[in-house]
Amino acid sequence: MELKGTVVHPGAPAEGRLLVLEKPISFWGGVDPLTGAIMDPRHPRHGERLGGRVLVMERTIGSSSSSAVMLELLRNRVAPAVIVVGRTDAILVLGILVAQELGYSTIPVLQVGTPDIARLHERDGARARVQDGTLQVGGGAQGSA
Repeated sequence: MELKGTVVHPGAPAEGRLLVLEKPISFWGGVDPLTGAIMDPRHPRHGERLGGRVLVMERTIGSSSSSAVMLELLRNRVAPAVIVVGRTDAILVLGILVAQELGYSTIPVLQVGTPDIARLHERDGARARVQDGTLQVGGGAQGSA
Protein backbone atom coordinates (compact mmCIF):
# COMPACT_ATOMS: atom_id res chain seq x y z
CA MET A 1 0.00 0.00 0.00
CA GLU A 2 1.28 3.46 -0.84
CA LEU A 3 -0.33 6.73 0.28
CA LYS A 4 0.59 10.23 -0.82
CA GLY A 5 0.18 12.98 1.74
CA THR A 6 0.99 16.57 2.56
CA VAL A 7 4.33 17.07 4.27
CA VAL A 8 3.71 19.06 7.46
CA HIS A 9 7.30 18.67 8.67
CA PRO A 10 9.88 17.04 6.39
CA GLY A 11 12.31 15.27 8.69
CA ALA A 12 14.55 12.56 7.25
CA PRO A 13 13.14 9.41 5.68
CA ALA A 14 12.06 7.14 8.53
CA GLU A 15 10.48 3.77 9.14
CA GLY A 16 8.99 1.61 11.85
CA ARG A 17 5.98 -0.51 12.70
CA LEU A 18 2.58 1.15 12.40
CA LEU A 19 0.79 2.06 15.61
CA VAL A 20 -2.70 3.04 14.47
CA LEU A 21 -4.72 4.69 17.23
CA GLU A 22 -8.44 4.04 17.12
CA LYS A 23 -9.10 6.95 19.48
CA PRO A 24 -7.46 10.39 19.63
CA ILE A 25 -4.93 11.04 22.35
CA SER A 26 -3.87 14.01 24.40
CA PHE A 27 -0.11 14.20 24.58
CA TRP A 28 -0.42 16.27 27.76
CA GLY A 29 -1.32 13.72 30.40
CA GLY A 30 -1.79 10.95 27.84
CA VAL A 31 1.84 10.21 26.94
CA ASP A 32 4.76 9.81 29.34
CA PRO A 33 7.52 12.16 28.08
CA LEU A 34 10.21 10.05 29.78
CA THR A 35 9.27 6.66 28.33
CA GLY A 36 7.05 7.47 25.35
CA ALA A 37 4.33 5.16 26.69
CA ILE A 38 0.63 5.92 26.40
CA MET A 39 -0.25 6.46 30.05
CA ASP A 40 -3.94 7.42 29.81
CA PRO A 41 -5.60 4.39 31.46
CA ARG A 42 -8.82 5.02 29.47
CA HIS A 43 -7.05 4.81 26.10
CA PRO A 44 -7.38 1.46 24.31
CA ARG A 45 -3.63 1.44 23.61
CA HIS A 46 -2.65 2.15 27.24
CA GLY A 47 0.93 1.00 27.85
CA GLU A 48 1.97 0.96 24.17
CA ARG A 49 5.24 2.79 23.52
CA LEU A 50 5.47 5.36 20.74
CA GLY A 51 9.26 5.25 20.40
CA GLY A 52 10.39 4.27 16.92
CA ARG A 53 6.84 3.63 15.70
CA VAL A 54 4.96 5.18 12.77
CA LEU A 55 2.20 6.77 14.83
CA VAL A 56 -1.07 7.06 12.89
CA MET A 57 -4.04 8.96 14.27
CA GLU A 58 -6.97 10.89 12.89
CA ARG A 59 -6.33 13.75 15.31
CA THR A 60 -5.05 14.62 18.74
CA ILE A 61 -6.97 15.97 21.69
CA GLY A 62 -5.53 19.44 21.84
CA SER A 63 -3.61 21.04 24.60
CA SER A 64 -1.16 23.89 24.36
CA SER A 65 1.21 21.71 26.39
CA SER A 66 1.41 19.06 23.66
CA SER A 67 4.36 20.92 22.15
CA ALA A 68 6.30 20.60 25.42
CA VAL A 69 5.56 16.87 25.61
CA MET A 70 6.67 16.38 22.00
CA LEU A 71 9.87 18.32 22.71
CA GLU A 72 10.56 16.07 25.71
CA LEU A 73 9.84 12.91 23.69
CA LEU A 74 12.39 14.03 21.11
CA ARG A 75 14.93 15.10 23.73
CA ASN A 76 14.58 11.74 25.50
CA ARG A 77 14.74 9.83 22.19
CA VAL A 78 11.44 8.06 22.83
CA ALA A 79 9.39 9.89 20.16
CA PRO A 80 7.65 8.16 17.27
CA ALA A 81 9.79 7.77 14.15
CA VAL A 82 7.00 9.38 12.11
CA ILE A 83 3.59 10.89 12.79
CA VAL A 84 0.82 10.43 10.23
CA VAL A 85 -2.36 12.42 10.89
CA GLY A 86 -5.72 13.07 9.31
CA ARG A 87 -5.80 16.59 10.78
CA THR A 88 -2.67 18.51 11.64
CA ASP A 89 -2.16 19.74 15.20
CA ALA A 90 -0.06 22.91 14.90
CA ILE A 91 0.78 22.84 18.61
CA LEU A 92 2.25 19.34 18.35
CA VAL A 93 4.29 20.37 15.30
CA LEU A 94 5.53 23.41 17.22
CA GLY A 95 7.29 21.03 19.63
CA ILE A 96 9.10 19.43 16.68
CA LEU A 97 10.15 22.84 15.36
CA VAL A 98 11.48 23.88 18.77
CA ALA A 99 13.40 20.59 19.00
CA GLN A 100 14.93 21.32 15.61
CA GLU A 101 16.01 24.78 16.77
CA LEU A 102 17.60 23.21 19.86
CA GLY A 103 19.55 20.77 17.69
CA TYR A 104 17.61 17.60 18.56
CA SER A 105 16.79 15.02 15.93
CA THR A 106 13.30 15.58 14.56
CA ILE A 107 10.72 13.47 12.81
CA PRO A 108 8.58 13.75 9.70
CA VAL A 109 4.89 14.58 10.01
CA LEU A 110 2.61 13.63 7.14
CA GLN A 111 -1.06 14.52 6.72
CA VAL A 112 -3.25 12.10 4.78
CA GLY A 113 -7.00 12.02 4.26
CA THR A 114 -9.47 10.54 6.74
CA PRO A 115 -10.32 7.63 4.39
CA ASP A 116 -6.59 6.77 4.28
CA ILE A 117 -6.40 6.73 8.09
CA ALA A 118 -9.33 4.29 8.10
CA ARG A 119 -7.53 2.03 5.59
CA LEU A 120 -4.45 1.92 7.83
CA HIS A 121 -6.34 0.37 10.78
CA GLU A 122 -6.20 -3.04 9.12
CA ARG A 123 -2.42 -2.66 8.73
CA ASP A 124 -1.64 -1.95 12.39
CA GLY A 125 1.77 -3.44 13.24
CA ALA A 126 2.97 -3.60 9.63
CA ARG A 127 6.34 -2.13 8.67
CA ALA A 128 6.04 1.31 7.09
CA ARG A 129 8.33 3.96 5.67
CA VAL A 130 7.81 7.68 5.02
CA GLN A 131 9.86 9.50 2.43
CA ASP A 132 9.14 12.55 0.28
CA GLY A 133 5.50 12.79 1.29
CA THR A 134 4.74 9.12 0.66
CA LEU A 135 3.82 6.46 3.20
CA GLN A 136 4.70 2.96 2.05
CA VAL A 137 3.17 0.13 4.08
CA GLY A 138 4.13 -3.54 3.88
CA GLY A 139 1.55 -6.30 4.15
CA GLY A 140 0.30 -7.47 7.55
CA ALA A 141 1.97 -7.18 10.91
CA GLN A 142 4.89 -9.32 9.75
CA GLY A 143 5.29 -7.59 6.36
CA SER A 144 8.11 -5.31 5.32
CA ALA A 145 7.95 -1.91 3.68
